[in-house]
Amino acid sequence: MALPVILVVGGTGFVGRHVVAALVDAGYRVIVPTRRRAAARELFLLPTVEIVEADARDAAALAGLAAGAAAVINLVGILNESRAQSFADIHVGITRSVIAACRAAGVPRLLQMSALNADPAGPSRYLASKGEAEAAIASSGLAWTIFQPSVIFGREDDFLNRFALFLRLFPLLPLPGAEVKFQPVYVGDVAHCFAGALIDDATIGQKYRLCGPTVYTLRDLVRYVGEVTGNVRPIVGLGPVLSRAQACALEMLPGTPMSRDNLLSMQRDSVCGCPFPADFGIAPAAIEALAPTWLAPEAIRSRFDRIRAQGGR
Repeated sequence: MALPVILVVGGTGFVGRHVVAALVDAGYRVIVPTRRRAAARELFLLPTVEIVEADARDAAALAGLAAGAAAVINLVGILNESRAQSFADIHVGITRSVIAACRAAGVPRLLQMSALNADPAGPSRYLASKGEAEAAIASSGLAWTIFQPSVIFGREDDFLNRFALFLRLFPLLPLPGAEVKFQPVYVGDVAHCFAGALIDDATIGQKYRLCGPTVYTLRDLVRYVGEVTGNVRPIVGLGPVLSRAQACALEMLPGTPMSRDNLLSMQRDSVCGCPFPADFGIAPAAIEALAPTWLAPEAIRSRFDRIRAQGGR
């Protein structure tokens, strides 16, 4: 008997890799389009995953890949714009391509990754574009489910790991938005919800806020990362003027550690204000239970020891 097929757009990213793995574990065959096959190398060993070179902006190409699929999952997203990628192009344009592909291929089910505080009238271009994408999904006529997570953490994240790097490099950390509140959610829990929604029709037409069990200020989170890594540093909260000046400087660096648009997004606390959705049958994991397994010095030493052993050193 053939396995049901799920097309995962954006399956090569941090969250995407976890969602694809969860779908494989749940018994699906997964098709992952990517512009560069090498970007999907971490998925190569998963037994029922097919990697296909295709551009997610090309609705016709997506429709061809979606033919016969049970559902399409759209995870594509960026945190900062560049000359090659705008929020309008990536968040709204690709969402419209995915909707068109679903209609052309006759796939009724669509799951969408959005963000907490997504709003067409939001304070940042990031949140506004996420809100516009949600509006396009909601008016699509498809059987949709939208997920709105707070910041997502996990072993390969660009959140806790970024602060760990800063704390290792600098003797003092100037921090914009130090008192902004976040409720980070574990990437494995997010992936579990995507897989669970596919088998539960009660999730159709629903928007789910996804948050972990604890609300922190950004200062609290950075302080915790310092304690776990053994790199406790003084944290200096910046006011609006210095925060903007720092963001202007940082957005010019490779990797864009911070941008003015990020700062605008932080005008709203990233907290759910509600329990984790009971529809998915799990209690969300806490940062304190997981982060030390990759951030603590002994965990880092253990990882390096394994790498050296594999290299025969």
